[in-house]
Parts: sequence; C-alpha cells; structure tokens
Amino acid sequence: MSPQGPAPARTVLIYRNGDRFFPGRRFLVTPRRFPTFEALLDEVTQALHTPLAVRNLYTPRHGRGVTGLGDLRDGGQYVAAGSERLRKLDYLKQGKKEPRGTRKGLQPRHWCLAVLPLSHGCGNAGSSRALGCFSCSVFRNGDLLSPPFPLELPKRIPLQWDTLLATLTKKVELGSGAVSKLCRLDGTPVCPGEELENGQHYVAVGKEEYKALPYRELLVPQECRT
Repeated sequence: MSPQGPAPARTVLIYRNGDRFFPGRRFLVTPRRFPTFEALLDEVTQALHTPLAVRNLYTPRHGRGVTGLGDLRDGGQYVAAGSERLRKLDYLKQGKKEPRGTRKGLQPRHWCLAVLPLSHGCGNAGSSRALGCFSCSVFRNGDLLSPPFPLELPKRIPLQWDTLLATLTKKVELGSGAVSKLCRLDGTPVCPGEELENGQHYVAVGKEEYKALPYRELLVPQECRT
C-alpha cells in the first residue's frame, strides 16, 4: 500500500470499436481485480467477444489513447480496439444511429426481421404468398461487428449463381473483395444451383478461407432466435 492509500475503485463503460449496435459494457476497475492494465485488456477481450485481442482503449470523442490504469476516470467511457485504428462513430449515442445501409428518405429495416418466418421477411403473410418470395440473412466472413443483412429472393424466378454472387458482392462489401462462395454457419459451402433455404443464415466468403466464428450467437438477439 502506497502512502497515498490504495487506488479508488472506478466504473467505466467500454464499447467495441466500429460496432454501432453494441450499447457498451460496464467494468468495475479495482487494484485487486486488475493489478495491471494488460489484465484489464484481457478481461475486456473476453467480455466483449472481440474477434481480435484488445490492446488499446481510446476516448470516444477525441480518440486519445489510454496508456494505463491511471488514465481511467470513474464514469468514463472508452472504446476497445485491437491493433486497428479507432473507428469514428457516435458511441455516446448508441441506439440512436441509423442501421447500416440506411439512406436519407428511406425507412430503416431492423435486422432482426431477417431471422423471422417468411411472413415477416416480405411484409405480411398475404403479400409474401402473393409475391412468392423468401428471405434469408447473410453474415460477412470474419466480421463480428456488423449485423447480418436480409436477402430476399423470388421463389419462382430462377437466379443464376454468378448473378447471386455479384449481388452479394455489392451488398456485403467484403474487405477481401468479391464474394466467391456462400457457406452455411458450419462452414460447408452452398453448391452452385442449390436452393437457399428460407429463414436460414449464411456467410458470404471471398477468396479467403471460411472463418469459424459464433456469428449467430453474437449477432442475433435472443428473442429473435426462433
């Protein structure tokens, strides 16, 4: 114990870097629980389920880096990141931002609808039967920060596989480039010409290998897993 006494306990709120949907998680920082800054970063990595190990904390407004436990203030808010740069978002107003893909003048679509039955994926039950369409949702390979996007396809109109991959390339915007294949959540690829199943989840993959991650568990809310 130092002459000044033990460091006081502090409660901080930490967000995931680039995740506009994550509301943040609170951590109680005490010398006994986190004797070093690295111990705190390891705990944040596990608690936030980040794809890469957390190695940096930043202030959300100005992007100042936290160099140690002494920089943390009680009630402070921070953004956890790996080796990548801080992604500038309005973290302090989580839940009020437009979902990805929303444009001015268009009504945003809640991504939870992608995992509901057919009657919800294309409007009401009557319209879905009339249109003869079905909906599935597609994750981005290796991306645990973005929600899956809904993909609605006509049931009675044959869709060429190359056309489907081109459509996915425009919608997914993979960092590795064009979408070259579509996989199920267990990593098995969907064969060209094979019909997609209504209400199922898939992963869009580029030239890289499929990355086995808990996509559904991390991105789909509990009340939508039906």
